[in-house]
Amino acid sequence: MAEPAAGGPAPEDPRSPWLRTSFVMAAAFVGFIAVIAAAVVFTSSGNGEAAEPATPTDPAMPTTGTGTGTGTGTGTGKGTGTGTCPTLPTAQQAVPTAAPTGITWTLFDAVALPASKTAGPAITTGDVARCYAHTPVGALLASSQISVRYLAAGDWQTVTRTQTLGAGRDTYLADRAAAEQTAEPGDSPTHGQIAGFRFVTYHDTTAVVETVWRFPDGTLQAATTTVLWRDGDWRLEFPADPAAPTPVDSVAGYVSWGGV
Repeated sequence: MAEPAAGGPAPEDPRSPWLRTSFVMAAAFVGFIAVIAAAVVFTSSGNGEAAEPATPTDPAMPTTGTGTGTGTGTGTGKGTGTGTCPTLPTAQQAVPTAAPTGITWTLFDAVALPASKTAGPAITTGDVARCYAHTPVGALLASSQISVRYLAAGDWQTVTRTQTLGAGRDTYLADRAAAEQTAEPGDSPTHGQIAGFRFVTYHDTTAVVETVWRFPDGTLQAATTTVLWRDGDWRLEFPADPAAPTPVDSVAGYVSWGGV
């Protein structure tokens, strides 16, 4: 496992990563961590050393284009497991090298989340925001939306079951449910906000996105997430051993992006 972020537990901590006490996910739930929990609702205790921005490693990944999320192509409209998604444009397949256009930002549990009429989410029901375009911008929006919602949503179980997959999902569901039975109310969390992004790799079935989160004290952390195209929609991969976020000094090397 990667080294914990500043303020995280010692590497020898034997407890499940979902139950470590150095991180806070919500005011009524203390002692929970996941790869984005540290980024979205993490109280930092130091800047740490900045990581050098990585260069995309996939030679097949597109590196040009504005990533506007627009286009004239059509999607498949396949079902997502919770209902059929409407058709969204798929012609714009260039990985964005600038902030996507046509984005609106809406607060969800104090975190500004991005959305687009052309790239999704096309359907929001309760805490579940789904149906993203089968494009790089669609993958970016899915990564941003789902990674916050499965942590901060009141109905986090439904978000997790329908919009995540991977070896760590069942462990997360069980450990968090058990921990919430004994958790005591804690202090209000410190919410991070999206400050930038870059694609590590992109294929039509897999997108790896590194997102920078900015906290009220000015500190920045970068967290990497993977979304997979499954059953007609992007879904967040939940690894068995998620890497910890990395402190960074600035958004240099990333696309500056954010709603607040």
